[in-house]
Amino acid sequence: MRFFLILFITYPLFFLANPQAVLAQEDSFLEGQVFEVATNNPLPGANVYWENQPQKGVVTDLDGNFRIPRIELPSKLIVSYIGFEESIRVINQKDHNKPLRFFLQESQMALEEVIIRDRRPDENVKSLDMGKSVVAIETIKNIPALFGEVDLLRSLQLLPGVQTAGEGTTGLFVRGGSADQNLIQIDGAPVYNPSHFFGFFSVFNPDALSGVEFYKGNIPSNFGGRISSVIDISLKEGNYEKVRGEGGIGTISSRLTVDGPLFSENSSFVVSGRRTYADMFLRLSSNPEINSNDLYFYDLSGKFTFKLGEKDKLSVSSYYGSDFLGLSSQFGLGWNNWVTSITWNRNISERLFFDLNAYHSAYQYNVNFDDPDNGFKWGNRLSESGVKAEWNFNVTENTLINWGVHSQLYNFAPISLDPAPGSAIEPIATNPRNGMQNNVFIGAATDVTDRLRVDAGLRWAIFQLHGRGVDYIYAEGEPSPDAEITDSLVFRPFQRIKGFNGLEPRLSFRYLIQDDLSIKASYNRNFQYLQVASSSSAGLPIDRWILAGTYVPPIRGDQVSVGVFKNLEGNKWEVSGEVYYKDIKNIIDLRQGANILFTDNVESEILTGNGYAYGTEFLLRKNTGRTTGWLSYTYSRTWRQIDGISFDQWYNPRFDRPHDLTLVLNHEFNKRWSAGLTFVYTTGQAVTFPVGSYEVDNQRLPLYSGVRNDDRFPDYHRMDASVTWKNVDKGRKWKGSWNFSVYNLYGRKNPFAYQFTEIYNDQINFTPTQTDVIESRRPGVVMTYLFTFLPSVTYNFNF
Repeated sequence: MRFFLILFITYPLFFLANPQAVLAQEDSFLEGQVFEVATNNPLPGANVYWENQPQKGVVTDLDGNFRIPRIELPSKLIVSYIGFEESIRVINQKDHNKPLRFFLQESQMALEEVIIRDRRPDENVKSLDMGKSVVAIETIKNIPALFGEVDLLRSLQLLPGVQTAGEGTTGLFVRGGSADQNLIQIDGAPVYNPSHFFGFFSVFNPDALSGVEFYKGNIPSNFGGRISSVIDISLKEGNYEKVRGEGGIGTISSRLTVDGPLFSENSSFVVSGRRTYADMFLRLSSNPEINSNDLYFYDLSGKFTFKLGEKDKLSVSSYYGSDFLGLSSQFGLGWNNWVTSITWNRNISERLFFDLNAYHSAYQYNVNFDDPDNGFKWGNRLSESGVKAEWNFNVTENTLINWGVHSQLYNFAPISLDPAPGSAIEPIATNPRNGMQNNVFIGAATDVTDRLRVDAGLRWAIFQLHGRGVDYIYAEGEPSPDAEITDSLVFRPFQRIKGFNGLEPRLSFRYLIQDDLSIKASYNRNFQYLQVASSSSAGLPIDRWILAGTYVPPIRGDQVSVGVFKNLEGNKWEVSGEVYYKDIKNIIDLRQGANILFTDNVESEILTGNGYAYGTEFLLRKNTGRTTGWLSYTYSRTWRQIDGISFDQWYNPRFDRPHDLTLVLNHEFNKRWSAGLTFVYTTGQAVTFPVGSYEVDNQRLPLYSGVRNDDRFPDYHRMDASVTWKNVDKGRKWKGSWNFSVYNLYGRKNPFAYQFTEIYNDQINFTPTQTDVIESRRPGVVMTYLFTFLPSVTYNFNF
């Protein structure tokens, strides 16, 4: 390990101390910029590559600039972008010393365009990426959606290796990891509750996004803090020429996004908003038990960008989202996220780039119950603030180095339960939990040979739980519900309570067997210093986050994966297969009958153990032509062993689903009409069913065996479909489209929950009287399902 550290610290310093090694390469690159003809705006993310050597291709930056390695001239340089016609230019020696400018025209015959991805055609074979997906926003918008509400996280559920918590939910379970093991961030700031409407919709409005990168295997060293996946989301940047807008009016919500120049041609803005109006329809009811209820969510986001000079750019972005459920005027539950980040990008030189990101993310929930006898107010708030500095150094054409530092400050406020005046409920208040985490990281990628490329990285995290707070001392040193608390230690602000640190090595390689065939392998170690203690796998607004401390060690995850990647018919088709194994240490789960919401001794309600997961993922993907999409299949298993649960034997968490099959299709009939289809099939989720019943006080209660999640729901399957009509008339400033979609096309009644109860006279929720005969009572099982055939209509527009 010492050799590994010395190598990665001295390697970049050698090149910084020897600038001639860098300058000698300066003349081997060709520079240019790509623009859109109609608006004269730069096109970020355009593909630029040589016709006879596409492996040397690059992607334009946020300003449409590119820098591509030279080859023997004359040669053809190709520039392509989704929805635009390709530009092909022969580059001669006369173009050697001048920057090139390319102007792309919006395609009028887009049926053969690459619409599935936003990357170089052969990148899946020749890059080092394993377990990574770059999802184009246009692809997400073409997938049939619940209530017509296009959703980012639900789209990621259609990728191999990703499981879902259940019907309609946006929770992600990646390669055997729980939902809290995913780092979901927007412009560098983490989002702690990424869902609206109890998990049915995610907080991200696709109209406001520029791109999504999803890592589930080879996670780069500049990301850390979670052991299963990283979902890196970027808000889009406004254009600098004129005001534009887009939006939609749907079945349950409407949205609007506007962007354009701010103060001058060197600044821009983009603002986006979305709101549901289910509560407005409730007001139309004549029933006071219905029209007095509230049910809505809304979100707002904005990004302001300033070009400070030729080398500097500053952007400020913010997101706010809020949900509220109100039942009459008696009960109310609300929760919200507020995320803000500031990013400074500087091009120090032609090869050295610097990024500085500062952020603050806050999440809170509040519950109000208005009752003269049992009324209360219950709330909690948590936040994370951080600063991250990163340097990227292009040493040579094929050697890249990045390094940086990242500091994080956690503040988990006390959970408070304040009774209303006259209420019989006792007040409850927990102690706060605070933590600080400092990280340093370094990574390098280089070509060892023409066919072998290697990427190695190292991350070192130092975590400290500190005051203000209280730590409890238990008899015999082990917390449990029955253990006696012998003492308590009170800590001042920023006084150290408990500390941890861990080295996180990352290593991957790609070996190119042929130009269209490669084999890849990777190893990742990650530490996670916070977890969620929850009885629900779907994720709830009131979930309780726990920082690592005296009785709860950090999670350690080690993952090994190997894959084969093949392209067919000139990159028209992609075929890949990956196998993985993940070992997890110090994972938590709840004791049977645990109460974690209000206790200040949460460590006494949880148990710690180990787990592992393994699986095989296959993907067949078509990228061009009238019909595009993918077919994926995943076989996976997830196991945990925690003393005190399931008789100390290995058991499956609820999200263990061995078989997962997904089909996604999009077809362009012509310029106006297109259609989408998705089909999903998964093994039913693991659950615990009662093995019998017993009677207490004339009530029959279910009896459980003590073996956790030994049963399963029936297998889940569903088909969704959509049809879209677009107005493509030239010269119109306002263009609209209609989307007609059906969720659960053939009306499958997938179970959401089972209730084991007594049924009287073949009725549910019936209270018998003394005149009812005892024979009319019998045990029964009631299945709840959420959706069958569910149509929706959405009108989308842009101007």
